[in-house]
Amino acid sequence: QVQIRESGGGSVQAGGSLRLSCEFVSEYTLSTYCLGWFRQSPGKEREGVAAIYGDDSTTFADSVKGRFTISQVKDRNSVFLQMNNLQPEDTAMYYCAAGGSWRDCTSLSFGQALLRGQGTQVTVAS
Repeated sequence: QVQIRESGGGSVQAGGSLRLSCEFVSEYTLSTYCLGWFRQSPGKEREGVAAIYGDDSTTFADSVKGRFTISQVKDRNSVFLQMNNLQPEDTAMYYCAAGGSWRDCTSLSFGQALLRGQGTQVTVAS
């Protein structure tokens, strides 16, 4: 059984930064196509944010390129999202996920996610 510990959300002013953390607590190292993050706001569709693969290559949504970075610690099954220059449109519930297929990861859809966190709220005030 895998427990998911997600943290790091909060409220910031526009231009501020936050770092989200997610640990998939398991006795074993996870075997997934990628780890990543997606977000969702009330009334909006889910939006993939970023993914990181076993070789540490990454995929980012155009909306966050140049502002967000993703990293991982493989032997701790952990993934992190550093968010800089946050804007009001980044306000959402952020979820970490373990991608269930290459398409799931490269498209940032995470619709087939093997695992997903409970979500952490990010609010950016203008």
